[in-house]
Amino acid sequence: MNVLKRKDFARWQASEKLPDAALCKAVKEMEGGLIDADLGGFLYKKRVARLGGGKSGGYRTLLSARIGDRYVFLHGFPKSDKANITQDEKKALQFAGKVFLELSAENRRRHCRLTC
Repeated sequence: MNVLKRKDFARWQASEKLPDAALCKAVKEMEGGLIDADLGGFLYKKRVARLGGGKSGGYRTLLSARIGDRYVFLHGFPKSDKANITQDEKKALQFAGKVFLELSAENRRRHCRLTC
């Protein structure tokens, strides 16, 4: 299983003090079939719990995935900040996600990698 984070996602994650373990748990849930929303174009929405809290008041993460193979965390936000992404954001994330999923092994090393 290959799990990556975009650098701007990693900065957001650090600012929110969201541990890598929470992202790994989200990926494992997805592999078990627990997907919150399939937005098309390999883009998925996955809820992630806040530390000491539940998923309903937690974070929303958007990631591109080939389930069982490669996962790329692209964008995250607290549910309290906004309900959802716009159609323009969705299209941009779908495009970026496809690019990240197709990266060569050499180029993947330049991006933040998670070990789950």
